[in-house]
Amino acid sequence: MSLSQLSTKHLLGIKYITKEDIELILKTATEFKEVINRPIKKVPSLRDVTIANVFFENSTRTRISFELAEKRLSADTINFSASSSSVSKGETLLDTVNNILAMKVDMIVMRHPAPGAHHFLAKRIDANIVNAGDGTHEHPTQALLDAYSMQEKLGTLENKNVVIIGDILHSRVALSNIFCLQKLGANVMVCGPATLIPRHIASLGVKVEHNVRKALEWCDVANVLRIQLERQDMRYIPSLREYALYFGINKTLLDSLNKEIVIMHPGPINRGVEITSDVADSGQSIILDQVENGVAVRMAVLYLLAGRVG
Repeated sequence: MSLSQLSTKHLLGIKYITKEDIELILKTATEFKEVINRPIKKVPSLRDVTIANVFFENSTRTRISFELAEKRLSADTINFSASSSSVSKGETLLDTVNNILAMKVDMIVMRHPAPGAHHFLAKRIDANIVNAGDGTHEHPTQALLDAYSMQEKLGTLENKNVVIIGDILHSRVALSNIFCLQKLGANVMVCGPATLIPRHIASLGVKVEHNVRKALEWCDVANVLRIQLERQDMRYIPSLREYALYFGINKTLLDSLNKEIVIMHPGPINRGVEITSDVADSGQSIILDQVENGVAVRMAVLYLLAGRVG
């Protein structure tokens, strides 16, 4: 394998790519970040490539980020929303995708509520598939942009301490981040109420902590996750107010630490619940950098996969 090519035809999850793949994506993202900060933000790299954005779940941030990445690369794009499609009439996933492919689409960026939906498709179709989130399983491009943002701030992730705080149980971001950070040499901890920490997560080689102060004292970076009420079919916490009291991060707590840590959040933020506004908008926060870096990282993923079209 050459150093300019990924080892895989698809991006199904961080679990299925190598450390070299991750490093190549992050290196390529640096080149594209320079492009999107120019006055003319477009390159003709994917001029003859057609990409379908197929979203079976609501998304604002990820969908817009992918669309922008595709436009910056001069790709032709098709946007497909399940709520206004034949899926609502009972059409199967495979039929839906095959109909899109019949229009000569090269690549599919898909978000789907079922974990493993992307693997199911990858075995049955020829197009490249990018996982834009599958249920509570993985969200690989979020983990890549998070790693890129941390690397930009810290220089390297080797032996850095990263804590992921919040709703680990329902989060696809957490799992992808754990795989990505470990492959890049970081130490990972998860922190949250016992009800929101998966039972066997320590078997992935992560530390588990239920005290936010201890977690913040240990870490170099805190990646704070949203409480995902829409995925919770029962009450895992007594109330949002109580969660904010015991697990929320505020400026007073941050200022009481004997060091300055980096604060991240994949968004959207529940201000005043997992994180207060004065933390989200502080100099320690790189939340808006994550958004900007998301476009560059997704450009890198699409560009590198397009080199393997067919």
